[in-house]
Amino acid sequence: MDQNLLKVIEFSLELEKLKNVLRRTKPIGLDRFENSAEHSWQIALVALSLVPHAKQAVDTAKVVSMLLLHDVVEIDTGDKFAYDANHDDYENELAAAKRIFGLLPTETCDKFLNLWIEFEQAETADARFAKAVDRLLPVIQNISNKGQSWINHKVTVDQVLHKNAGIADLNDDLWSWVKEEVEKTFSEHV
Repeated sequence: MDQNLLKVIEFSLELEKLKNVLRRTKPIGLDRFENSAEHSWQIALVALSLVPHAKQAVDTAKVVSMLLLHDVVEIDTGDKFAYDANHDDYENELAAAKRIFGLLPTETCDKFLNLWIEFEQAETADARFAKAVDRLLPVIQNISNKGQSWINHKVTVDQVLHKNAGIADLNDDLWSWVKEEVEKTFSEHV
């Protein structure tokens, strides 16, 4: 068999490990924590749904690719809770990205690594949109489950609004709704 196909198979088996990386939020209606693979799948679909509402035109395929790739590093680093003081761990995550994407043929590795870096740096409209969607979903989940992970980790309303302000890059109306619902959730449940 072609060696590059064997590398893709090895990469696909490595991705299985992402299903074992637990996040801090429980899926709505379930009494377990979601895993990073579920999160990546869901935000990719949410992004597809939000593209028509984006402030700026974005490359849909590129955004979805970034969202499917961005948490792969958690296979090595684990999930970093957005509100932890040591949330940013770029160097360790970059090393993980190089190792995991390095399982693939060189051309694919380079493509995936560049998309991952673009997402992390958030300097392009595509990356800012993708980052905003990545921030949006846990907020929606917490609004829907009465602030479950915010309560569990003693997160404040100011932390939530500050950390997620990038949602405004996606859509002003959506950001207004998020602010209103976050404040309502905190006043009623947190």
